[in-house]
Amino acid sequence: MSGAVAKEDSDQEKAEETFLANLGDRVRSVRAVRGMSRKVLARESGISERYIAQLESGRGNVSIILLRRVSSAMGARLEDLLPGSSAGNDWSVIREMLSQSSSEKIAQVKRVLSGQSNIEGAPAHRFALIGLRGAGKSTLGRLAAEHLGWNFVELNKEIEATNGLSISEIFALYGQEGFRRLEQATLRQLIARPGSMILATGGGVVAEPLTFDLVLSKFFTIWLKAKPEEHMSRVRQQGDLRPMGDDRSAMQELRMILQSREPLYSRANVQIDTASRTIEQSADDLVQIIKANSKVSASGK
Repeated sequence: MSGAVAKEDSDQEKAEETFLANLGDRVRSVRAVRGMSRKVLARESGISERYIAQLESGRGNVSIILLRRVSSAMGARLEDLLPGSSAGNDWSVIREMLSQSSSEKIAQVKRVLSGQSNIEGAPAHRFALIGLRGAGKSTLGRLAAEHLGWNFVELNKEIEATNGLSISEIFALYGQEGFRRLEQATLRQLIARPGSMILATGGGVVAEPLTFDLVLSKFFTIWLKAKPEEHMSRVRQQGDLRPMGDDRSAMQELRMILQSREPLYSRANVQIDTASRTIEQSADDLVQIIKANSKVSASGK
């Protein structure tokens, strides 16, 4: 009998170890997608960087209160960090949509899910550039727009203009969660704006499922890719390492961010690899893709 009890205790310990390891993986993945270093997360959550490292390695038996602080600092939902929860992109989008829907819309969705009607998606008619900072979204987007005679918009600059604050000030005042709310609100305003458009998004637009789904559904999306070393070099030239700051492990953090976001970036309609190519060559690639997939003339009419 004692042997059976010992085995049961051993199985329980293994299950708990697995749970903590999976929890650590979830926290690390969400942090990477949001582009936050451990140092930044420690500062925003008020939890030591060492404790966060233990949590991510599966060695931190975290309390629910501390985990709530971690999720809040990352602008994530607590339940999405828990192993076994439905944290997929589609579920996150559906959950957010349902929370903002009227009872009539929810009833319509229920009819669709039961096979009683169909929903037709709106065709892509404008173009959005996605990718990590340093991919060339602003430079190439502006050049392509000038060539085509289209409107060029940088989402982050629109957020700043709308709110009268710099991105850094918005993060300082409202944190990740507040910034993502403003980002989504500004994106909705741009979607309602008429005319052709090339939109340069922020590198972390993929961090909020509903916001990213809006980009994917309302724009023809193009992922601008580059090697991690090129991303870092270009970001350093811009004098902006946010959110990595002066962290000595910035390159390691950048690689982890890129690795974590690649499955999200890869949902774009098309990819352009800017690695080892000149600005002119990449801009020409972008123009050709837009021309091949555009549903309006080069003049934007």
